[in-house]
Amino acid sequence: MLLPQPFINHKILQLAYVVNDLQEAAARWTNTFGIGPFFIVDRPEIGDPHYRGRPQGVEFSTALAQAGDVHVELVEQHCDSPSCYRDLIPKGKEGFHHVGVIVEDYEAELARYQAQGFVVAMSGTFGDMKFCYVDTSAHLYCMVEVLENVPFIHDFFGRVKKAAEVWDGSNPLRSADEL
Repeated sequence: MLLPQPFINHKILQLAYVVNDLQEAAARWTNTFGIGPFFIVDRPEIGDPHYRGRPQGVEFSTALAQAGDVHVELVEQHCDSPSCYRDLIPKGKEGFHHVGVIVEDYEAELARYQAQGFVVAMSGTFGDMKFCYVDTSAHLYCMVEVLENVPFIHDFFGRVKKAAEVWDGSNPLRSADEL
């Protein structure tokens, strides 16, 4: 097997699932797997949203928790717009959607994926951080969320991880504003 050059061994830091109801899904994860607390980011404002190369937003919320070294994200889409979430998981269904990675050179990483024939399903900014979902589903059965390496994302994920490390089982579902 010929590896893409230069070979990059990304650390997968996030596993994400599309769900029908964030609160119910977070409760299932907490009760079944024992992780928490989950922090809800309710309808985040995405800058410069694009879906498959065209300007288009999507209304969604996420619930985030930490399980050891892995960040777990649950995504609930609130609208009926076409989206990278509905591309893989039809409305009314739930399932695994993407892995997330933080990359040193965002533009170079996008170019690397595009050179392999993959397309960007969704892109935008969250604060000063660029992100996108690369549609690798035909090869990896999921998408890859590429996150730009900026201090904000490390700080945010770090606060979620710290909350998990000191969590006593109380208040398993919280607003991300508490972070």
